[in-house]
Amino acid sequence: MLTKKKILILGGSGFIGNALYKELCNYFDTYGTYHSNTSFSENGQFRKYDLEEDDIFDVLQEIKPDFIISTLRGAFQAQVQAHLHLMEYVSQNSCRIYFLSSANVFDAYSKFPSYETDKTLSESIYGRLKIRIENMMMRLPHKKTGILRLPMVFGNTSPRIKDIKAALIANEPIEVFPNLIINVTNDDRLTQQIHYLINQDKSGIYHLGSADLIHHEDFIKEIIKRLGNYHPLLKKVYTTNEDRYLAALPKHNNLPKNLRVGYQEIIDHHLMVD
Repeated sequence: MLTKKKILILGGSGFIGNALYKELCNYFDTYGTYHSNTSFSENGQFRKYDLEEDDIFDVLQEIKPDFIISTLRGAFQAQVQAHLHLMEYVSQNSCRIYFLSSANVFDAYSKFPSYETDKTLSESIYGRLKIRIENMMMRLPHKKTGILRLPMVFGNTSPRIKDIKAALIANEPIEVFPNLIINVTNDDRLTQQIHYLINQDKSGIYHLGSADLIHHEDFIKEIIKRLGNYHPLLKKVYTTNEDRYLAALPKHNNLPKNLRVGYQEIIDHHLMVD
């Protein structure tokens, strides 16, 4: 009998991490970490891990994963330290690490969308953190790493949608960026894509967002229409006078057609549910 591959999701109690756990747990021996959400303590597959206090080696030595998926959030310096230890572990053991990065690694390039082989450059602290961890990974053998760059991630239980719903109910303004051109994804499609990458033993750089683009303001307006009959207060934020892009598009590492997504599918997914 074949033994199931072991997967460890770091940040398994968060929005994306928990969606990944639910997608993978029926197919793999899947573990996750949690920090403050103690409801996960009753799940025997979850381990408590404090990014700033605990050594990730302890969790790694206990689980001995075949695949590590890092969705960690928290203090930036603590993230850097944790990933240094992760890279050391991956270099010395038979496993692969998938790191959930961000389109923000390109946020200094505003005139065009970005593709997998483009040089990274960021003006934001968040983007520079992601670049730093990506660069750590690139020192490892190619087959041991997967850099998964994400656009804005939506979904009925996503923080972004929860904030929009709360603002609609309270009749508070919702920020939109009329000049910002983005691509998008949601938790359902993203977790299916990562499941595929694990199944197919894929490594390298992947841009896991829609292959088409939309203005942020138009996208949010369409989402609100799907949520119900509202007359939202929109606070328009202009950071430049011209259109600017924050989009990481797939080009070189395309997934099968059934796993690709367009922004309309992401819009249509949203309903006013609690």
